[in-house]
Amino acid sequence: MSDKRLTFKKRLHILKHHYRDKKLAPAFNAFHTFLFTPDETTHSGSHIRGADDLKRTMNTVILTLIPVLLFSMFNAGYQYYSAVNGFPENFSVWNDFITWDNFWIGIIKVLPLVIVSYGVGLLVEFIFAVIKGHEVEEGYLVTGMLVPLIVPIDTPLWMLAVAVVFGVVIGKEVFGGTGMNILNPALTIRAFLFFAYPTWMSGDKVWVHEAVERAGTADAISGETILGYLAQNNGSEFSYSVSDMFFGFIPGSVGETSAFLILLGGLFLIFSKIASWRIMVSAVAGAIAMGLIFNGVVDAGWITETSKFYGLMSFTFWKHLIVGGLAFGIVYMATDPVTGSQTNRGKWIYGFLIGFISVMIRVFNPAYPEGVFLAILLMNVFAPTIDHYVVRGNISRRMKRFKDAVIIPKDTDAKAAAVKVETI
Repeated sequence: MSDKRLTFKKRLHILKHHYRDKKLAPAFNAFHTFLFTPDETTHSGSHIRGADDLKRTMNTVILTLIPVLLFSMFNAGYQYYSAVNGFPENFSVWNDFITWDNFWIGIIKVLPLVIVSYGVGLLVEFIFAVIKGHEVEEGYLVTGMLVPLIVPIDTPLWMLAVAVVFGVVIGKEVFGGTGMNILNPALTIRAFLFFAYPTWMSGDKVWVHEAVERAGTADAISGETILGYLAQNNGSEFSYSVSDMFFGFIPGSVGETSAFLILLGGLFLIFSKIASWRIMVSAVAGAIAMGLIFNGVVDAGWITETSKFYGLMSFTFWKHLIVGGLAFGIVYMATDPVTGSQTNRGKWIYGFLIGFISVMIRVFNPAYPEGVFLAILLMNVFAPTIDHYVVRGNISRRMKRFKDAVIIPKDTDAKAAAVKVETI
């Protein structure tokens, strides 16, 4: 066949075989398999072809994040113009929120965060694949989308690039790459930013575009979040309604504000069996339980309005789920199949403690009234321990049943062996 009649796909297949066993083969293969299905087939044995490979799984998660990303781009502009010109009196989604001016702010501020996150992260992945001689894995596809959604809108791009390099190298590659890491890479990046550049990750100026630049001038604007108001016992000063909190018309990290879209994404991930519903439900239960405890402390009169913890403790327990990054963390971070618990009972414990500790950190750390990323990282570390004791408990119970079992003499040795295998 003439070279002129070869399709682009066929040309890539030929080049793939030509560069096989070369140093840059992993980088080329990654590009090739990203565009097309590999042309390799098995030749022996029985095989089942499944539709849920790693690339499809990652793409499904990204699909649920696209609405969150688009909403965040509109919300970036809406929060900016509302801070500058005041919130509209008769708010209309079509006239005040979904506008070109709002979206343009999202394009110039949010889109560069996504580009830097993917560009730097994938570059590191390619470098490690070439050096170590293994295929480029698709694990960073989701991480690259999560990172720009969990940072403030005015995060400097160079700062994000440094954090991404740290998160990918220290959080994943040193452990062996995708599937071997013990910490969520996106949260590792967020933690690095928080501890290395705290003034850019907290406060009342970083959540709205240009709030940092305008600070100290006649045109200064406030970008305080709901949790920030509550941490300062100024809960009566914000005018956001429950619907604003639920649908996401509030300031915060780029993609964490819309509990509605996050809920829809979570339901889709549960329906597609990609994310664990046990972790989600138990995390919600843990957050509600901690919120009820704090509300009970306030109702009992154990603390007064003069306490620095009063604002967050008195916040209605269920509202913790629709402000801050708790909902986003529960749906997209806690359910990471690599760093979370693997046993069913362990998932209930793991998720409950994430929700419980998240609200606890919110209340007792007023300098940074958000604790979900710290809670998830903490439980990432303890997830193997939880699974260990769950498995040991199962073995102990089965061994006890086996010891108490009475094997009838007429049973054959095969049946006795089957009972022993089942119980062990």
